[in-house]
Amino acid sequence: MGVVQLLTTNRKLLRWVFLALVLALIVTLPLYGGRYHTSVLSFVLVYVVLAVTWAMFSGTTGYMSLAPAAFFGLGVYSMAILQHTLPFPIVMVVGGIVSFAFALLIGLVTLRLKGIYFAIFTFGLVVFLSELVQHLETRLRNTHGWAIIPMNTTMILYVALGLVVVTMLAVYFIRRSRYGLAMLSIGGNEEAAGHMGVNTTMVKVLSFAISSVFMGVAGVIGATQLIYINTAVAFSTIYSFMPILMAVFGGMGTLYGPVAGAVVFAYLDTMIRNEFPRYFLLIFGIVLVAVILFLPNGIAGLMPMLQERLRGLKARLRKGGQTEQHANT
Repeated sequence: MGVVQLLTTNRKLLRWVFLALVLALIVTLPLYGGRYHTSVLSFVLVYVVLAVTWAMFSGTTGYMSLAPAAFFGLGVYSMAILQHTLPFPIVMVVGGIVSFAFALLIGLVTLRLKGIYFAIFTFGLVVFLSELVQHLETRLRNTHGWAIIPMNTTMILYVALGLVVVTMLAVYFIRRSRYGLAMLSIGGNEEAAGHMGVNTTMVKVLSFAISSVFMGVAGVIGATQLIYINTAVAFSTIYSFMPILMAVFGGMGTLYGPVAGAVVFAYLDTMIRNEFPRYFLLIFGIVLVAVILFLPNGIAGLMPMLQERLRGLKARLRKGGQTEQHANT
């Protein structure tokens, strides 16, 4: 059996080969990509974490959270405040713990809300937290903003890659556990899940808090790519909307969908901004609307859709051939 035939007949092997190639490209990028491309890829990996963890909670439970910017901003400010006093790995842990504690507290209060009310509250939470931090910052320091100590870009790239791997493994095992099944049942029919014995409030709060841990750590890593941060940068609503768009673009039904969406979306974002800065929002909107209309399951659903159409085409050709054979006989 040839190599090509082996790869085409063994999808699992093909996926592992593709994954190995991607990891090899990422690991070796600092050798030929330079500081700029290494920094860009690090931030793309940060977006991958935000998109995957957002899809883990909102994609399964059906609760549209607009709070990623709040947890990301807490991670950014953890880095800004503790960068001179604690080692970087400890700051990452602190950023995750702070985000987890805040999400746990907020989740206990807000996750009884449903639908648009929950989405509006989580968006208001980002604005409120930004204003609160700015107020405390001005009162306690009499200044606004923080300078970030530059760090080795290669090291940050590998740290971001490690966070992506840990995030993917965590989401993989959570989705295949009873806890993940409970999350899916909430997304399907929360009332029915409650009648079946699922503690819906506990599941929602814990999944909301667990996803925030990775977002907070992503904020710590993302802060290292910035020279100067303030509340407008740390709690920018782009960190809430971009992960949602990336997850929808890639497809929330699979684990790799948000990853593909984050990578492709980030590339489109950079290309369109550089080539067509004046028409960026227009082109961006057209691309997103086209994906929603023609690829409702995202780019992850493109391959199954093509396979289904090919099977339908083969069936029609086979039926046509049989009809012609009967006519000749």
